Amino acid sequence: MSLQQIDAKMLSKMFLAGAKNLENQKEWINELNVFPVPDGDTGTNMTMTIMSAAREVSALGDDADMEAICKAISSGSLRGARGNSGVILSQLFRGFTKRIKTESELNIPVLVEAFDKAVETAYKAVMKPKEGTILTVAKGVSDKAKDLAADGADDLEQFFNAVLDHAKYVLSQTPEMLPVLKQAGVVDSGGQGLVEVLSGALDAYLGKEIDFSVAPAEKKVSGDSVSSYEAQAEAEIKFGYCTEFIILLNKTFNIKHELDFKAYLESIGDSIVCVADDDVVKVHVHTNDPGLAIQKALKYGALSNMKIDNMRLEHQEKLFKMSEKEAAADVKKDEPPKPVGFLAVSIGEGVNEIFKSLGVDYIIEGGQTMNPSTADILDAVDRVNAENIFILPNNKNIILAANQAAELMTDKNLIVIPTKTIPQGITAVINYVPEASVDENEQTMLQEIKNVKTGQVTYAVRDTVIDDKEIQKDDFMGIGDQGILAVGTDKKAVTLDMVQEMVDEDTELISIYYGADVDENDAEDLRASIESAYPSCDVELQFGGQPIYYYVISAE
Repeated sequence: MSLQQIDAKMLSKMFLAGAKNLENQKEWINELNVFPVPDGDTGTNMTMTIMSAAREVSALGDDADMEAICKAISSGSLRGARGNSGVILSQLFRGFTKRIKTESELNIPVLVEAFDKAVETAYKAVMKPKEGTILTVAKGVSDKAKDLAADGADDLEQFFNAVLDHAKYVLSQTPEMLPVLKQAGVVDSGGQGLVEVLSGALDAYLGKEIDFSVAPAEKKVSGDSVSSYEAQAEAEIKFGYCTEFIILLNKTFNIKHELDFKAYLESIGDSIVCVADDDVVKVHVHTNDPGLAIQKALKYGALSNMKIDNMRLEHQEKLFKMSEKEAAADVKKDEPPKPVGFLAVSIGEGVNEIFKSLGVDYIIEGGQTMNPSTADILDAVDRVNAENIFILPNNKNIILAANQAAELMTDKNLIVIPTKTIPQGITAVINYVPEASVDENEQTMLQEIKNVKTGQVTYAVRDTVIDDKEIQKDDFMGIGDQGILAVGTDKKAVTLDMVQEMVDEDTELISIYYGADVDENDAEDLRASIESAYPSCDVELQFGGQPIYYYVISAE
C-alpha cells in the first residue's frame, strides 16, 4: 500500500530522484532543440539548474525538516538557474516550495495548491509567456491536479500517475501549439525536461531502487568553448572554487566544533583556513562545491563577506591565484564606488577585448555554448565596484537569468539591457554617455539595440526542415534574428546570402566578427566581397574568436 502523505524525507528523495532522472536524459533533451545548431543546451541548462539545488538538498542529510528542504530547493535552483528553461524551472520550484514549506506532510489538497502556486510564479517571471513550452506542460499538471481533487481523488499513487500521464499528453500536443516544433518533428525540450523530473519523482515515491547520491559540481565543458589554457588549468586544479566567508556566530563555537568543522572542510576540499574568534569564524577553502561548505557553516550562524572565485577561468585565475592579489582586490572593494559600471556576457578572445576596450568592467565568460547561471552573474556584480551596473546578456537565453539576478540584488542597482547578440551589446555600450543619467542611458541603449540586425553562421548537426527550408546534416546555416536566412554547402555563399537578407536601403554599417575556426585570409576575402556588393556601406572586419559560429555579422 502506497503512502498517502509525503513527509520531508520522502520529498527529499523525490526531488533528488527527479534531478537524477533529468540528468540521465539531458543529452537526449539537448537533441530536441528546434534549430539543429551544435549548441542545443536545454537539457544541460535544466540539469545544471536542478543539480545546484540537489547538492544543497543532499548536504542536509536525512533529518532535515520540510522548511530546510524547501529552502535548499528554492535557493539552490534560483542561484544555479541557467538559460530560459532553467530559470523557468527554478521559478516553478520557487512557487511550489513557497506553498509547502510550512507543512509537516503533503497531501493531495496541499499539492494542488502548490502546483497552482508554481505555475503562477513561473508565468510571472516571463514577460511574454509562450504556449507550447515548459510553461504549458506545468499548467497542464496544475489543471489536471485540480480536476482530480474536484472529483474526490484520495489515493496519492493514482493521483501522481494521472498527473504524469496528463503531463506527457500535454507535452505530445506542444507541436500543435508551436508550428516550429511540428515542422522540426520534435516536442518542446523544456517540457520534456519537466516530464523527466516528474517521472523520477514518481519512481522514488513508488519505492523503486534509485541511486540518490549527488556528485560535486563540475565545470561545464560544451563543444569547443574552453580554450587550451582553461583545459590545462582544469587538469592542474583539483578543487576549482576559492570559497571565503565569515560566520557570525549565533551559538557557542568551542574547540570541538572548530575541529569538526575543519575536518568536514578537509573532506570536501583543501587550502583550508578556519580561524575562530569570540563572535566570528573566518573561513577559506578550495572546493568543487561551495554550497556544501556554506550549508555546513549555516548551522553555526549567519554568513557575511562571502566570495567564491572560479579559479579555472583564465581571467579569474590571473586575478586571484595569489593571496597578495586577493588582498589587493579586497582593498579595491573598500574604495568609494563609482556611479556606473558595465558587465557583459561574452566568449571569444577578440570579442572580449572589444568589450574591455569600450570600458566594460568585467566579462562573464559565456554565450551560445555556455549560459552563465544566476549565481555567476551575482558573483560578477560583486566584482564591479559601482552603484549602478548595466549588464549586457548578449544572448536571448541569458536574459531571464540576468533579470533573476537583478531581482535578487539588494545593495546595487543592476539594470538589464536585453541584448540578444554580441553586436547589440557592442552597440549598447558604444551609445553610453557618461554625462547622461542612468535612466536616460538605459532608454538610449534600449532604443539603439533595436536598430541592430544580427546574422550568425554555423553548421547543422542533423537533418530537419525549418521555415520551409530543408536542412541536411553538416550544411552551413545563416541564422538571423527571427529565423534561418540561408542554407547551403558553401560557407561563403551562405554568408553572403544571409547578409543580403539583412541589408536594406537604410543600412550604413556592416560589421563582421570572424570566429576561432576561420582563417584570417578567408575572412578578408569575405569582407572584400561584401564591400563590392554594398559599396554605399562601411564594412568593418574584426577578429571575434568565438567558437561554434564562423561569422557573427551585424547590419546597422
